[in-house]
Amino acid sequence: MDIAPTASVDPTKAPPGGPVRRPGDRVFLGLSKGSGIALLVVMAAIAVFLTWRALVALAENEGNFLTTFEWSANANPPVFGIAVLAYGTVVSSIIAMVLAVPVAVGIALFISHYAPRRLATPLAYTVDLLAAVPSIIYGLWGALFLVPHLTGLYTWLDEYLGWTGIFAYNGGAPRSLFTVGILLAIMILPIVTNVSREVFKQSPKMQEEAALALGATRWEVVRMAVLPFGRSGVISASMLGLGRALGETMAVATVLSPNFLINASLLNPGGGTFAQNIAAGFKEAGDIGRDALIASGLVLFVITLLVNGAARLIIARRKEYSGANA
Repeated sequence: MDIAPTASVDPTKAPPGGPVRRPGDRVFLGLSKGSGIALLVVMAAIAVFLTWRALVALAENEGNFLTTFEWSANANPPVFGIAVLAYGTVVSSIIAMVLAVPVAVGIALFISHYAPRRLATPLAYTVDLLAAVPSIIYGLWGALFLVPHLTGLYTWLDEYLGWTGIFAYNGGAPRSLFTVGILLAIMILPIVTNVSREVFKQSPKMQEEAALALGATRWEVVRMAVLPFGRSGVISASMLGLGRALGETMAVATVLSPNFLINASLLNPGGGTFAQNIAAGFKEAGDIGRDALIASGLVLFVITLLVNGAARLIIARRKEYSGANA
């Protein structure tokens, strides 16, 4: 017997002869659409403003914006470029991610699957508190405690890995990109930990119990059931932490001794970041100088969009992440 195809029903409209959709549903639908549209409008407005002010500065720039190793935006004529800033921002963020993500995933797994409840609850609460500490507090701690206590680590790295050139140390104050990376790793650790922990707690309990019933160890359960389920969440948490690392301002400005030189060694002063340069130079900048700083902010804006877009593509390309795209 042939069955006529069922017509699709638009959830925003009342079915023929059916009850009229309640006003609350229509209001909620309108608010949801309005919020999404407002977000797109705000993002577009930011992009237009940054582009407009950047074009003003680039029209006056006497250097190559992408390759010049100098920032003299207040000079006459102005000469500025983002090569050093881009290097410092990317390198410090990579160091922070390499140090923070494995530790954060380990802490999240310990809290969600290993620690007893009486220990997991206060530990999770402590991690939550760390996420609420202001950036300037981290910066002051980094300048007054972290920097003086890194000399020993720098000396050790120079002794055993100095031959690589990356970890050569000249004995000066340890206010370098490596110090910035360590501080940023501490700052993004609570964010990555909290999101990863919540994802791991949502892993299917039936699969975990079935694996344990078949004789799997706790680590085998984590490796075969928990980590595959939470991989997309860990990627999202990492990108969230990377976003903070890329845009961190006050903490970086407090511990870094910037200069517009790209140093092969991560342990010696050199480089800067977009956010730190904007914070340090905005007050004294003239009209062209402010536009130049806004132009560098546009580059940071684009980098952030590309990073988030890449994360979404990574998740979308994996079939097991399909639920994360909803």
